[in-house]
Amino acid sequence: MHRISVTVNGQEHHCEVSPESLLVNLLREQLGLTGTHVGCDTSQCGCCTILLDGVSVKACAMLAVQADGRTIETVEGLSKHGVLHPIQEAFSACHGLQCGFCTPGMMMTAACLLSSNPTPSDDEIVHAIEGNLCRCTGYVNIIESVREASRLIAAQQV
Repeated sequence: MHRISVTVNGQEHHCEVSPESLLVNLLREQLGLTGTHVGCDTSQCGCCTILLDGVSVKACAMLAVQADGRTIETVEGLSKHGVLHPIQEAFSACHGLQCGFCTPGMMMTAACLLSSNPTPSDDEIVHAIEGNLCRCTGYVNIIESVREASRLIAAQQV
């Protein structure tokens, strides 16, 4: 067992993990953050996408010990004090979800994109979400949701 420290959604955690434990299992099983979904266990679907030090990564493809000393944001960390993040508002308003299974990964991918590119083109949005599979929506409303999130975030900064 290894003792690691991670800051998740602004809160520091000290955890015991086995050398082969995946980061997604630490988040879901030890920390109870079940918004990070497990879809494929092969990093193909993107349902487990989180932000690690501000960069989107697939938590099923990373060992928990690799996160030692690092900062993680999960979908649960988007909202603050019960107020939805603009990304969450946009996905709801634009119907960017159907079954909802891919939604946390899509939202975290959008958060990463919008932090580095606040006004992405549709092509840039499509490129950003390439690693996230959705079997329900056809992506049209997801792309619109990211566009709307961009507008909402810009309006907050005025």
